[in-house]
Amino acid sequence: MYRDKKIALVIPAHNEEKLIKPTLESVPEVIDTIYVVDDKSTDNQNEVVRECAKKDHRIHLIVHEKNLGPGGAIISGYLRSSEDNNDITVVVGGDHQMPLHEVSHFLDPLIDEKADYTKGNRFLLSKFEDTLRKMPKIRLIGNWIITALTKIASGYYKTMDVVDGYTAITKRAIDIINWKRAWKGYGYPMDFLIRLNAYGFKIIDIPRTAIYLPGEKQSQIKGFSYMMKVSPMLIRGFFWRLKFKYLYINFHPLVFFYYISFVLLPTGLIYSTYLVVDKLAYGGIGVTSSRAIFAALLIITGLLFLLFAMLFDMEEGK
Repeated sequence: MYRDKKIALVIPAHNEEKLIKPTLESVPEVIDTIYVVDDKSTDNQNEVVRECAKKDHRIHLIVHEKNLGPGGAIISGYLRSSEDNNDITVVVGGDHQMPLHEVSHFLDPLIDEKADYTKGNRFLLSKFEDTLRKMPKIRLIGNWIITALTKIASGYYKTMDVVDGYTAITKRAIDIINWKRAWKGYGYPMDFLIRLNAYGFKIIDIPRTAIYLPGEKQSQIKGFSYMMKVSPMLIRGFFWRLKFKYLYINFHPLVFFYYISFVLLPTGLIYSTYLVVDKLAYGGIGVTSSRAIFAALLIITGLLFLLFAMLFDMEEGK
């Protein structure tokens, strides 16, 4: 236990035969229960886990009959942890790249009721220079792009490093959120943030040390293909959050500011493009002063509505 709270650790694992053992051996005593969720591995990972369980009786193996993705594995761990009445559930990967000796930093804000969910951030304060030095540049750029999109989709504009999988969550948050609709594949951390914001939960970024093992897989982010898969999920999640949080659970006019901007801004841009193309390609009337003013008003008004909506959303997400 840690500060009189039962702490569980969920480790989603898929084909981690090589690294699951050092991951399990590094789990500190403050963790009461360890759930290794096998997401239908095809290597000898589960045999390694069972051997570790003979020495450490905190270890429990949950086996999926089919591959659900890392998000699905974590949700299975969440539900089992809540069922066993653990107060806080920590999540780390099975690749031995998340420093478990720093777990108390994730637990304290939850126990002190300053937050409902804590997540790792490899770019905070003293960790910033270290992360910049260790993280490959292409991953760094991808991380920043995905983070920018997630800020808008989730409403947590103050968060960073949204792809980091080192997290901790309270039992209350697990029990309230409807996990059946959650994204279960890669990109799940961003979807979880969207759902946490929609339900009004508080999150805190925790500085944590970045670890990259030589010769091991560094990330499941594969640039453009990853963005193509995740972006539609972020767009769907954004509109779901607006509807759920600002129309169903509560009401805030920012939802109308967003929708109005989504009409005016594209209309203004399309109309402006039409004026230019009509003049240059077809010799039409083109850009007269009245048409130019109307197009500018559409763009400026749409942009103002969008910025005000984002500002209100940012205030609501604090």
